[in-house]
Amino acid sequence: MAVLGLDTSNYTTSAALFDGVSGTNSGRLLDVRPGELGLRQSDALFQHVKRLPELLEQLLGVRQEIQAVGASARPRAVEGSYMPCFLAGESQARGIAAALGVPFYAHSHQQGHLAAAAWSAGRLELLDAPFLAWHLSGGTTELLLVKPEGFTVSAEIIGGTSDLSAGQLIDRTGVLLGLQFPAGKALDALYLQADTCYEPRVKLKGLTFSLSGMENQVKALAAEGEKPANIARFALDAVFNVVVRATQEAQRRYPGLPVLCSGGVASNSKLRPWLASYGAVFAQPQYSTDNAMGTAVLTWRAARAEGII
Repeated sequence: MAVLGLDTSNYTTSAALFDGVSGTNSGRLLDVRPGELGLRQSDALFQHVKRLPELLEQLLGVRQEIQAVGASARPRAVEGSYMPCFLAGESQARGIAAALGVPFYAHSHQQGHLAAAAWSAGRLELLDAPFLAWHLSGGTTELLLVKPEGFTVSAEIIGGTSDLSAGQLIDRTGVLLGLQFPAGKALDALYLQADTCYEPRVKLKGLTFSLSGMENQVKALAAEGEKPANIARFALDAVFNVVVRATQEAQRRYPGLPVLCSGGVASNSKLRPWLASYGAVFAQPQYSTDNAMGTAVLTWRAARAEGII
């Protein structure tokens, strides 16, 4: 017995099976032309529609008894949150559920990230009590106060970036340096070759900060002919420094709450030890980036709550 979850974000097509204990996730990054910083929604939607059948064939190669189907239907669980690319996964999931005669459950992409992080860290119980969370991804840098809401969670933004996301700064720096989008892993590798430390300092106002000034400084360093590795370190250190300081401040304001880190940027090998020293819990790297496992986990919880499983 298992449930099926689908997630079609602006970066990845993914599908996952979950049986209440273990899970299998299959995903593929969307194709972005060299030098470009992502895809138009119409192009992302087209790629998802083409790829989902192949992913499902791979994932469901061995016949499964599917009890419920879920999908990410929007970016966040708030009024007006919408992105066309999620229609691909939601429509496929609704159709599969109807064909199988099983229930369909809609979740948000962010809720899925949090569930995937908690499950892969071996801390699924975090979803049943309040906690702090970072959603650090290509388009999102949000510090959240998360509370249980039935089988799922609600997330209130209490801090994070006021403009450019951490992922955007990283990807724009990478593309400026001639790296392929998304540039997180490549920038991470360049970091190790740096021989200069600029110690960037981003201003933190309460729990909120701005990263647009860091992008301007990255461009200035490139124009001055600075080594790519040193520019990579500058950009990543700018993110790491302010995220750690915001975490410290959040822990002061909300004492005793655990901190869960999700999103692709949270898989960075330098950021993880920095935040881990403050007690932060991380998703396994493969479940930090966009994936459908959290959607499947939430679908299982929903079906169990209704007595279907």
